[in-house]
Amino acid sequence: MNEDNQLLDIFLDFGETMLAAGGEISRVEDSISHMGISYGAKKTNVFIIPSSIELTITFADGETVTRTRRIRPGGATDFCKLQNLNSLSRRCAAERLPVDRLREELDGIRSEEISRKRVLIGSVLAAAAFSMFFGGTWLDALVAGIFGILIYFLQCYLAPITPNKVFYLFSSSLIMGVGVCLVSWLIPSLNADKTIIGVIMLLIPGMAITNAVRDTLIGDTISGVTKLADCLVWAAALAAGIMIAISIFAR
Repeated sequence: MNEDNQLLDIFLDFGETMLAAGGEISRVEDSISHMGISYGAKKTNVFIIPSSIELTITFADGETVTRTRRIRPGGATDFCKLQNLNSLSRRCAAERLPVDRLREELDGIRSEEISRKRVLIGSVLAAAAFSMFFGGTWLDALVAGIFGILIYFLQCYLAPITPNKVFYLFSSSLIMGVGVCLVSWLIPSLNADKTIIGVIMLLIPGMAITNAVRDTLIGDTISGVTKLADCLVWAAALAAGIMIAISIFAR
């Protein structure tokens, strides 16, 4: 494989990794464009929607190559990975890194994994804090924190085996809703609504919604509207799971 083809594969891997880590469309397009210019491309055209990357590069010798890659839905937002990817793209724009070194650094970033211990602690603290923020008691916060552990294990073990994110969010919200309602039935002083709010905030795609709105406002209408539609479907799945759980215990 010649160097030009290697660069195209690297740029596509870079974009796919950044999208999977929660990067906004405009940032991914801008980063790839600047990296292409730094490696001597005459023109770098990038078109991205949440499910696809289309990259066309005109190299210094006049050859134009187009590649398209199907993008699968990513996992949770990873700010550390986004920071490292942004740093790598800026260094490439400032100085032309050797292609082999660029590939090595990108593969290193792609192989990074989020610390499960930090995710677990963050899930507990976030669920408890949101429960308190929305008017819950210390008991509500304690129970929300415990269910934050449940959400963590669902993210680790249920999400990888579910066919899509809609099914995962529906299943998680249903399991969590049934669990909270059951505990509130056993402990009458527990405010089930405040507890549910605290835990459900862990599943709401806040960053995805923010990025979708941002993309729409800056002119990436297709990407923004597509992502916003995904977020609305995800929110509906969450609401459906909670409503079914509450209906079961209401009867």
